[in-house]
Amino acid sequence: MIFSDLDAFITHPRITGLTLSRDGSRLVVAVATPNRKKSRYTTALWSLDPDGAGQATRLTRGAEGESGAAFTPGGDLLFVSSRPDPEGEKSGTALWCQPAHGGDARVLVALSGDVRDVVTAADGTIVFGSELHPSATDADHDKEIRKQRADGGVTAILHEEFPVRYWDHDLGPESTRLFALTGDEPRDLTGHVGRALSTSAGWDISPDGRTIVTVWIVAEPAGSQRSTLVALDVETGERRVLAEDPEHEYDSPRISPDGTRVAFGVERRFTPEEPGDRWLGVVPLAGGEISPLAAEWDRWPHSAVWTPDGAALVAVADDNGRAPLWRIDLATGEHTRLTHDDAAYTNVHIGHNGWAYALRAAIDSPPAPVRIALDGSKIELLPSPVEPVAVPGRLEEVVTTAEDGTRIRSWLALPHDAGPEHPAPLVLQVHGGPVLSQNTWSWRANPWPLVERGFAVLLPDFALSTGYGVDFIRRGWGQWNGAPYTDLMTFTDVTSARPDIDGDRTAAMGGSFGGYMANWIAGHTDRFDAIVAHASVWRLHDSAETGDIPWFFHREMTPETADAQSPHHSADAITTPMLIIHGDKDYRVPITEATRLWWDLSSRTKADTTTPHKFLYFPDEGHWILAPHHAKLWYATVLAFLSHHVLDTPWTRPALLG
Repeated sequence: MIFSDLDAFITHPRITGLTLSRDGSRLVVAVATPNRKKSRYTTALWSLDPDGAGQATRLTRGAEGESGAAFTPGGDLLFVSSRPDPEGEKSGTALWCQPAHGGDARVLVALSGDVRDVVTAADGTIVFGSELHPSATDADHDKEIRKQRADGGVTAILHEEFPVRYWDHDLGPESTRLFALTGDEPRDLTGHVGRALSTSAGWDISPDGRTIVTVWIVAEPAGSQRSTLVALDVETGERRVLAEDPEHEYDSPRISPDGTRVAFGVERRFTPEEPGDRWLGVVPLAGGEISPLAAEWDRWPHSAVWTPDGAALVAVADDNGRAPLWRIDLATGEHTRLTHDDAAYTNVHIGHNGWAYALRAAIDSPPAPVRIALDGSKIELLPSPVEPVAVPGRLEEVVTTAEDGTRIRSWLALPHDAGPEHPAPLVLQVHGGPVLSQNTWSWRANPWPLVERGFAVLLPDFALSTGYGVDFIRRGWGQWNGAPYTDLMTFTDVTSARPDIDGDRTAAMGGSFGGYMANWIAGHTDRFDAIVAHASVWRLHDSAETGDIPWFFHREMTPETADAQSPHHSADAITTPMLIIHGDKDYRVPITEATRLWWDLSSRTKADTTTPHKFLYFPDEGHWILAPHHAKLWYATVLAFLSHHVLDTPWTRPALLG
């Protein structure tokens, strides 16, 4: 049982990606496991049989790992890796090619910067991104610049535009350029374009290899930016705009199988007054009017892929605590649900055999490869390189009514023996985002290690959650301390009243927005015995101003509304023991939020100087605690803290903390 042993939990293999070859004959998944020091996860690529027969076969074994799988038209496997090149010295992450019919992998492209997001065309053209310095005229010049900086001990970065950081890493001094490989050497198609090709930009290439469509970031006044779509000519590098509108953002372009149209995500930008909306769009590759698709549908489709006949798109859209696959007809816009289970689907690919391939996950099952009939008639598990996980409890759904009469729902993970004779203490776990849904498996903040130790874990979707329509989001828009908070308290009241729950022993926890809410809860109720706040917002306006994407938060809240909803105003009211967790490299919610919170709690200690609060600080982690050995410490500390304050066990400091 992996949930009773944290070492087993962090070392259990986890599937992180899935890729299908163009002809549908080859299927590859990426499997992550800790390295020998358990300091990071590395991925290996495994081959699966798309027909569901035979066993999974491991394809790569590099100590540095392999990822970013793609296929050439002939079925050769492409991947990126920083493994040593047996034929020469290289730097960065190179593009490798492993022949379809056996043989050793060889380096296809090795630039001074990392290679990422490889896509291929039917004619054999390969397109990828790589980061070069602004003044570099080519890859060789960039290598010289890197050597000069290294020899001179220079780490400084001169920024000339915003942003300067993203999630957990600094931006610059390099920036992304697009390269095309049509012969022996890659060609730089864009040159230095600054922020235009951001770290989250996506691109696709037409089947004939002549045109690339990519997200293109453009600057706006007041430090803001927006995403547009452009088409690039592979031969000349000429760029033309396909979609640009100050009121909308665009993402995830996918070119149709016949190369004539582009499908993409369209998002109407939100304001402090309105949460915006999302639908799909289709535009001719040659340019022209954008046709909205499923614009009247009260769900938010994303990650769309074309069916082989070009008549429909298959997309994911959150729905009522699940994330099913949907078929959306191009001619009518009609949406048809293809999956009817309690799962969430990602990494979707469409074969030519009437099947879609994807990773399926749920609250009680980690990602696993499956194939789904395009008529929605069946879902089949594929032979996987990872053994299935048996969770130590049962999963139920809690449905109730909010203060304003809205139907709200949650997942509840319970120990097997929870019942009137053995009621389980309750942990309220608040999801991040906040515009997300708690509808899938997570290796971070996973409920089942807590369930294994006797806790029940409540996983609610509250006002602001996706999958219930725009009006459901609007209930909490610009009012984080309003309906989202009262929804959570309603869930807690209803669940605490169950005979299988011990409502007198409760805790609350959350990360990111969930951390904000944990802090708000701490200052506005004493009903919980303990509170865990991970990567949490304390001074809301300051956090938005000093994080990596302040323009984004300025669209959502005015300074006045942010200050009115800031948890720090209620510091004097906090009596519940709190565990604060934060990484120094968290640039989304800066570390100053945690240090301010810790000071505000510490400075209010009693005369005997003791405090019930604790601060778990990770100097080299970001918004998420990613290193395996640190993830183990995260769980060990959370479990010790909750056990002490909720179950009245003696406080035991996790051994690895000294």
